[in-house]
Amino acid sequence: MLVFTGMLLIIILQLMNLQLFSPKYKLAADDQGIFRKVIYPDRGIVYDRTGKSILQNTTIFDLMVIPSKIKGTDTSGICNILGIDTAEFRKRIENIVFKYKSYRPSIFEALLSNEKMAKLAENLYKFSPGYYLQERSVRDYPFDAAGNILGYLSEVDSNILKNPKYTGYVMGDYIGKTGLERTYENVMLGQRGIEFWKKDKVGRLTERLEKGKFDTTAIAGQNMHTSLDIELQELGEKLMENKLGSIVAIDPRTGGILCMVSSPTFKPKLLTGAERKKHIAELLLNPALPLLNRTVGATYSPGSTFKTLQALIGLHEGVIETSTRFSCSGAFYGCGSGRPMKCLDYGTFDLRSAITISDNTYFANVMQKVITNPKYPNQDSSLNVWSRYMQAFGLGHKLGVDVPSEKRGLIPNAAYYNKIYGAGKWNYCTFRSVSIGQGEVDVTPMQVANEMAYIANKGWYKTPHLIDSIEGGDKFNMLANFKEKHNTIDIPDSIFEAVHDGMQGVVDRGTGMAAKVAGINICGKTGTVENYYRGVKQPNHAFFAGFAPRENPTIAIMCVVENSGRFGGTYAAPIVGLMIEKYLNDSIPDKARIARIDQLSKLNLIPSRIYDEMKRQDSLRHSKDSAYLVAKGYIKIIKDTLGMDDSDEDEAMDKLKKDKEDQKKEQPKKDSNDNKIKIKTEAILPDEKKKPEIKDTVKT
Repeated sequence: MLVFTGMLLIIILQLMNLQLFSPKYKLAADDQGIFRKVIYPDRGIVYDRTGKSILQNTTIFDLMVIPSKIKGTDTSGICNILGIDTAEFRKRIENIVFKYKSYRPSIFEALLSNEKMAKLAENLYKFSPGYYLQERSVRDYPFDAAGNILGYLSEVDSNILKNPKYTGYVMGDYIGKTGLERTYENVMLGQRGIEFWKKDKVGRLTERLEKGKFDTTAIAGQNMHTSLDIELQELGEKLMENKLGSIVAIDPRTGGILCMVSSPTFKPKLLTGAERKKHIAELLLNPALPLLNRTVGATYSPGSTFKTLQALIGLHEGVIETSTRFSCSGAFYGCGSGRPMKCLDYGTFDLRSAITISDNTYFANVMQKVITNPKYPNQDSSLNVWSRYMQAFGLGHKLGVDVPSEKRGLIPNAAYYNKIYGAGKWNYCTFRSVSIGQGEVDVTPMQVANEMAYIANKGWYKTPHLIDSIEGGDKFNMLANFKEKHNTIDIPDSIFEAVHDGMQGVVDRGTGMAAKVAGINICGKTGTVENYYRGVKQPNHAFFAGFAPRENPTIAIMCVVENSGRFGGTYAAPIVGLMIEKYLNDSIPDKARIARIDQLSKLNLIPSRIYDEMKRQDSLRHSKDSAYLVAKGYIKIIKDTLGMDDSDEDEAMDKLKKDKEDQKKEQPKKDSNDNKIKIKTEAILPDEKKKPEIKDTVKT
């Protein structure tokens, strides 16, 4: 009886322990019968200045895996549906276990295509409980434009998770990598929610636990309204097809960016959805750098557009008047007959006419007078004064634009030349080419458009920006700086009026007549920029910058066409004229003007070095297996140039390795040249790119 009573007591105590105190079996039961579903919030929607949605959301699914629960499941079935082999399957599982442990749900395949999704939904019960589908909101693009502005998302990697700046992110989350998605990540992210579901014996979800009593609601990200005019952006991208370069337009009254064209660009939908990995590899390997946002990330000598600023400094410093005249007899000889600087326009000019015809000698004399101004003790001091003017005009430093990867450009000062030549071992003649926007001065397209806004406003600008307002308020205080006026130098309106006169003359009767639009007074300035690539002189860049209408400017704009080989008035000026017409008149109804748009769009000015680099890459990638390492090195260089993350490089290299393996499987043994991998460039080059006569377009 004692033994029996003791055993009964033990059983009763164990039952009490299992049912009242021990969590082990409760957890096991919950694990079998309850599913914790993460609800990813919709990211904030982005609108253009007219209220059109330019960045919104759609739904797609990820296939999730819990490695500790896949034992005994049909591995070959999963592989067949996903189109992978068992080696790839093992690699993925090992990578997940190594990085995130075997018991954590992790993404096995992200952003499933519709075909894979349909097959998995039909057969998922066979793979439960180790696999399940996770609904996710992904980006959708109503317009095939503004890829460089909007940016793209990518899954967080281990480097991001280790960074304290990104506390709260977990594996499976997506984060903005470039563009507005990156800058305004905190605004658009939103907050994850959780739903608890009951499961049946085969792992299918049946109903919400306790009717959703324990759920937390996902909170969508904040919507944002931009200054961008999406129709103007589309027109700009069309005009810049088959070219390298940029167009930037700003509303000078607010600093709001109206368009921000970087060419070549990419369709934003290429970097979302199931085909993302394929496209990121193609874009990274493209030598024309479609992922580079040239508007803020590329720098150029500004050429003759710089002369307008030289005029402002010369007049304000009192070293010239508007009536001051200088003569051009073929060159500027102010540094001696042995060091002439060529000018193209023979004659004698005052300030207004010098701007209108873009005379080099005039502005070489102006800057020489500024640098040798006797009111300063030496040329070090006067150059520093000149440099401070340029800084006040918005050059030589980052403007603070709300897209990543902005470059600061370069405005030289005395310390710069002291470092190169030594103190006291240089003078104005050392850098005389700076007077006409060549030499050591470097600017971004955004800075040039902003300097036009400064001139249009007669002495002030607001920081260029894309986001005007955020629904629900600016909780992270990201917009305050965009309201501030920058006007550190008090230059009289009369000086600006004189410069405006010369700039209007450029369009009315000077070097920029191709920018003329009926009924609109446009002030502009052309620029033709010498440049070199790896020490070899290249065809000239074409610049045009200006604002309109002169009486009450509402658009300040610039365009650069890289290596066009012609003057700024040849290609850049007509592009700007069409952009101004579209913005101010809201349409371009004239058939001749529409035909001009098509003509400029089809004009192929891609420099020959881009085609040469494509051929070189294609040859290297298929000559031998070591070409993979060459491609990896090339991608690393491009990644560093663009400031991209390691995950983008990894995805690109995974794609290259897969292509290489597929190529080996498919090609005949006797012919190693069959089925070559092609660098697909249809997004940026014309269909006729293989025709030999296209290469000569620059020469005609």
